Amino acid sequence: MRLVTIRPTIGEAADPHLHKVAVVLANGRLLTLLALASMVPDKLAEEIERLDLATVLALDPGLGAIREALALADGGALDAAAIDPATVRLAPPIPRPGKIVGVGYNYLDHIREQGLERPDRPTLFSMFANSVIGDGDPIRRPAGTHALDLEGELAVVIGRRASRVAAAEGLSHVAGYTVANDITARDWQGQKKALRPGEKGDGQWLRAKRSDTFLPLGPMLIPTSEVGDGRGLRVRSWRTGAAGPQVNEPVQMQDGNTNDLLFGVAELISLISQEVTLDPGDVIVTGTPSGVGVFRDPQVFLEPGDVVTVEVEGVGRLTNPIVDADGRAPEGSPAERFLAKQSATSSAWPSIKGQSSSQP
Repeated sequence: MRLVTIRPTIGEAADPHLHKVAVVLANGRLLTLLALASMVPDKLAEEIERLDLATVLALDPGLGAIREALALADGGALDAAAIDPATVRLAPPIPRPGKIVGVGYNYLDHIREQGLERPDRPTLFSMFANSVIGDGDPIRRPAGTHALDLEGELAVVIGRRASRVAAAEGLSHVAGYTVANDITARDWQGQKKALRPGEKGDGQWLRAKRSDTFLPLGPMLIPTSEVGDGRGLRVRSWRTGAAGPQVNEPVQMQDGNTNDLLFGVAELISLISQEVTLDPGDVIVTGTPSGVGVFRDPQVFLEPGDVVTVEVEGVGRLTNPIVDADGRAPEGSPAERFLAKQSATSSAWPSIKGQSSSQP
């Protein structure tokens, strides 16, 4: 069972009550929780229509009621009530997380490409809900940065409140997983390799990692029953460039595996929850493997017109175009074509079966 959040029609996106949570059926079609509740009213109340996914998780962390309702509902009725995914747009599974915790330096190969030593504890930092966008939404490169970079990551969604939990209990607090792209302005971050002569950068990560649109999440929530502890998942990313020797072609940037996480999901939940209580719908972004643009030779930074894709094996694929500060992409660029196709079909729907492939 996989869950998505369907976004409202244009002009209503600011109202979180108009988002609808839906189940992804085996055939790829979507069934809203309201439609499911109408089929099995003794298992799900119709009030569930007004709940966002974070609230659904708070009420039913294991999603047992939804599973039971699906098992009891008539198969023909499910198909009849299901929605063609090509007719809707998806929001992030959790459109406005209460807390987002980022994890730095959590893959040894990424640490080594920076010339750093293995840490004794994870580097934790806060991220903001203003950064969160969904699959297909544009990433804006703000004016003033010239070193925009990607970071493909596995993201964890909390399902049960966690406060001072032991590592052995950490996974019991996880609702599931989704895909994240932790966009970073390396020059603002103060990364020396990204700085031009005379530049200093902020030396802080506020603008560098928390600007608007800097955290694509999605496209769906995959429960722990399908993914387990989050280990053994291939993490890859691609950039389709608007310029350069391989213009218009997807070029692989990262190819890692969550087996290489220094601090696993359960351990991260334990470490974070000792001082910071995690609530249902909170998100942990677990870190990125090597291959990011700033440490490549030559360096590769994201430009308006590019399209970037992140895939986590068994979890999903997340694709976003890069636009300038005014929301524009150069004419004829991969991003401009992506946005035009998206507008024409009224859909940013990716593959929903979690299948991996060799490239975007």
